[in-house]
Amino acid sequence: MLTLALTVAGFASKTGNAREEKPAAGVALGAVVPDFTLPDADGKQHTLASLKGSKGTVLLFIATKCPVSNAYNARMAKLAEDYKSKGVNVIGINSNVAELADEVKKHSAENGLSFAILKDARNAVADRFAAQVTPEAYVLDASGKLVYHGRIDNSRNGDSITASELRDALDAVVAGKPVEKQEAKAFGCSIKRG
Repeated sequence: MLTLALTVAGFASKTGNAREEKPAAGVALGAVVPDFTLPDADGKQHTLASLKGSKGTVLLFIATKCPVSNAYNARMAKLAEDYKSKGVNVIGINSNVAELADEVKKHSAENGLSFAILKDARNAVADRFAAQVTPEAYVLDASGKLVYHGRIDNSRNGDSITASELRDALDAVVAGKPVEKQEAKAFGCSIKRG
């Protein structure tokens, strides 16, 4: 089914028909996210199930070359550090076709990103989620249900933040409460698909 959807999407983009080029719906809020397997920068395979946190999981689509994603490096590192002890694991996913595994590994080390970063070389996971930009966040609760999708916060400039939707969602997940704001439009650089 996924292969058929990807084939149809690929055909639509080649035909140039704007009506057919709508992005895939992605995983719906409230749906359980199916397991997937991706390699890290060293080529070791990881499943979502093996990396998930006991209370929740954050999937962050990130990039090495995007200035917006890079503006969030310190905040992403701090977020992973702050929530790890609360049972939430952060998983980075790099789906940019031109950013190779060695570059992802070097970028991670240089920017103190200690959470797992997986390489989605063929965009299968980005396509499954209909992820469009970097950074873009998806929060799964302890049961694996998607409970938040969108931005990390409302400002590329860390000094101008007035809303931290991702942290609000994680605080609710950790407390076992419903997430009040389940979506907030993500902004950043488009994911470069192959």
